[in-house]
Amino acid sequence: MNLPNKLTLLRVVLIPFFLLFMYLDIPYHFLIALLIFSAASITDALDGKIARARNLVTNFGKFLDPLADKVLVIAALTVCVEFSEVNMSAIPLIIIIAREFMVSGLRLLAANSGIVVAAGIWGKLKTAFTMAAIVVILLWLSLCYDFDLGLSDSLVSAVDNVAVPVLIWISTVLTIISGGVYLKGYWHLIDSDK
Repeated sequence: MNLPNKLTLLRVVLIPFFLLFMYLDIPYHFLIALLIFSAASITDALDGKIARARNLVTNFGKFLDPLADKVLVIAALTVCVEFSEVNMSAIPLIIIIAREFMVSGLRLLAANSGIVVAAGIWGKLKTAFTMAAIVVILLWLSLCYDFDLGLSDSLVSAVDNVAVPVLIWISTVLTIISGGVYLKGYWHLIDSDK
């Protein structure tokens, strides 16, 4: 197994550890979860660059890399919806999951036609921004609950009720745009008569 595939596999392996530390009631558990999520996100940035630079692109990597990204992001967003400390509606999560199913379906149709659907700029931007937003949210959770910083109630309320939802909705808008771009680009593969 080459290095990019090992990095992708590491991202998958880190997901249960991220979830474990999100739920463990131990000191600095949000900080540990943040570090794990950040490490997993870094592997996402590295695996593709290394694979392309060293000509190590494989079918295994093409399959597992986007799957690992989806599972990591959806796991993190689902946990954020569940935690009362994060003011996040389930609606963005549903939109994000629906987009992932749609794009995966388009990729299957394309694969049946011998076409490889590469990640476009909008998809990469969506993934990068969403991962960055999750890092910011985890950092905020760590600052509020792992450390006693004496933050004012008005600051906490502003971040919880304005900043966090804005980050999530920006991610959702990027998700919708990237999904629309994929749908437009591969609409010709969808034939209602077949």
